[in-house]
Amino acid sequence: MNHEDKKKGRSGRTAPGVSRRGFLTSVGTGAIGAAAVAKLGATAPAGTPGAQVVEGGEVGRIAIVVNGRRHRMLVEPRWSLLHVLRDKLGLTGTKVGCERGECGACTVLVDGKARYACMTLAVEADGREITTVEGLMKGEDLGPTQQAFAEEDAFQCGYCTPGQVMAAEGLLRANPTPTLDEIRQGMAGNICRCGAYAHIFKAVAKAADLKRQGR
Repeated sequence: MNHEDKKKGRSGRTAPGVSRRGFLTSVGTGAIGAAAVAKLGATAPAGTPGAQVVEGGEVGRIAIVVNGRRHRMLVEPRWSLLHVLRDKLGLTGTKVGCERGECGACTVLVDGKARYACMTLAVEADGREITTVEGLMKGEDLGPTQQAFAEEDAFQCGYCTPGQVMAAEGLLRANPTPTLDEIRQGMAGNICRCGAYAHIFKAVAKAADLKRQGR
């Protein structure tokens, strides 16, 4: 699910458009299953004209670029991008949280836009460019967004931090000079149970400054 769909801030006000959670409520899991079936060249379950059932053990071939490296893989239609990143590619910076599109711990960039990896099927990522928190590093050095989070102490337990960093990175790629309200709205899809939001907002603003300085 794309973070851009998130229009509701923590104040409870809802801007025009469909919220991410509202979309999930209205559409449900049927759309997710349909995406997997369509990607693998099959159709809907029996009962639909021309239906062909995709068995759980069947696999399809995908090619994805993760942090600049191309991977060709066989995946099951039920596998999430989160599962592939963590369990197949060993990129454990992307965290497992709610696994239902609510907490944001699994946020990654798909073609430069923040998305929940738990709500993105691996087959949907075919042909896409994926960036995880590991991909923001500059060799052994932190990237500007990571550095800003460290300098502003924008974490406590740290579990949500990779997802927060990736949401911030996606926001700043789309809007290099966000206002405080735009930062709050852009980060609204990521939950910090420790409540470090004030520091997180400062970190995003600082990351924007560091990026403008070319750091």
